[in-house]
Amino acid sequence: MPTIGMFGTCGRSRWREPFIARYQKERIPYFNPQVADWKPEDAVAEAEHLANDEVILFPVTSETYATGSLAEVGFSILQAIRLDDRRDFVILIAMDLEEDLDDEVARKESLRARALVLQHLKKLRLKNLYVVETLEEMLAVSVQLYRAAELRAPLARFNPHS
Repeated sequence: MPTIGMFGTCGRSRWREPFIARYQKERIPYFNPQVADWKPEDAVAEAEHLANDEVILFPVTSETYATGSLAEVGFSILQAIRLDDRRDFVILIAMDLEEDLDDEVARKESLRARALVLQHLKKLRLKNLYVVETLEEMLAVSVQLYRAAELRAPLARFNPHS
């Protein structure tokens, strides 16, 4: 059964709440790496889902400087997208930061990195990459991609690479 992996901004972020509510309502399986007490062994499950979930969500929200998330989009996610065109990736990069993020240097570096990563993503011609502008778009696209993955799932037995 297809699964949606919800990666991206963690910490105290609450972006996942409406996603989880919708997925539960529609009985869509999902993986949420944001746990109350994260331990190193949780990395095993995260890596497994990042490598195998049919739909990967990766929002970089305005709630943090997102240094780690931007690096992950630029490296891990991009590698996964290029190496596996049988899965779908939905990326959101907020182009602003919340006002309480007031370290001038970190703010400037974050906004620069966001602009660069976003422009690089937009230049890629990959059929399994979706770049959205809002969390509402991300939620809608994720449900549609899940439904498409659900339709494709029974056909996997005919694919010699599955």
